[in-house]
Amino acid sequence: MSETSDRLIALCKVFPKFLRQGGLCVGLVVTQTAKEKGLPLNPEALRTEGGGQVAGLGKAAVQKILEAHQISKVLAEEGGRTSRGSLGLMKVYVEALNELHSKNKLDLDAALAWWIDKVRGHFASKGTRFHFDPGKSLRANIEDILDQAGELQTEGGGANYVGAMLQHLVGAKLEFVVGEGKFTHYGFSVADQSTARQADYEIENTCIHVTTHPSEALARKCAENLGSGMRPIIVTLPKSVQPAEYLLESAGIADRVDVLDAAQFLTANVYERSLFKAAECKITLTALLDRYNAIIARCETDPSLLIKMPR
Repeated sequence: MSETSDRLIALCKVFPKFLRQGGLCVGLVVTQTAKEKGLPLNPEALRTEGGGQVAGLGKAAVQKILEAHQISKVLAEEGGRTSRGSLGLMKVYVEALNELHSKNKLDLDAALAWWIDKVRGHFASKGTRFHFDPGKSLRANIEDILDQAGELQTEGGGANYVGAMLQHLVGAKLEFVVGEGKFTHYGFSVADQSTARQADYEIENTCIHVTTHPSEALARKCAENLGSGMRPIIVTLPKSVQPAEYLLESAGIADRVDVLDAAQFLTANVYERSLFKAAECKITLTALLDRYNAIIARCETDPSLLIKMPR
């Protein structure tokens, strides 16, 4: 193993955030900058004019590097640009590169190859895992998947993994009910306004809104649905059912909008499709998650949203 690799390993032990999405972006872009501009680098020169971000860091720059190594998956939608701590990581990494360079022990090709290897490992390991526990309730097994998404969200620097996963799990369940191709799936970040749609899902005269955090804006949208002759439904996390009902009460439409607990919504469907045969529930839930993964592959770019399942 080269001294460059040894130093990078040691650096990541002290600063483990280098191995998260934002840190990987910093490593890739700063290494590429060093290859293009030469060393030593001045960390102050790698700040944007406002000083609040790393210059040159962004999705386009990161993906260009990855594509040169036959990686087409998107590492981070913002390319680490808005990740908290990116400036600090950039500074310590530049100092490490400059130190190795001063000792004539730096191999930038090896450094870039090391970061690329870590990106491949990131894509291979990230994501939630489905382990059906027969000793737990069906609902508890489903909530475990959402809990894992919550952990990813905590590590993801603002990415709403729970919201995205919940939306597409509901979409998978709806496909089971009405059939594939009977309605349109959209990416989680696609705004309603840009598509002129009235909800996350529109089926017949029903508008289905999937949310983790009900808001006054959602209550107004439900009122608009009612005004256009549609029947709105809100599907949300268990803890958000009561807040949603309060918002609808304030808007004067509480008795016209159904608010459903997402975990119960999904659990009931699995039981029904399994004909209430306990032994069939794991098979049915696995089929639901397979359909979810197919939707993610079509609609999203972040592989962390995929659910890994034993075969």
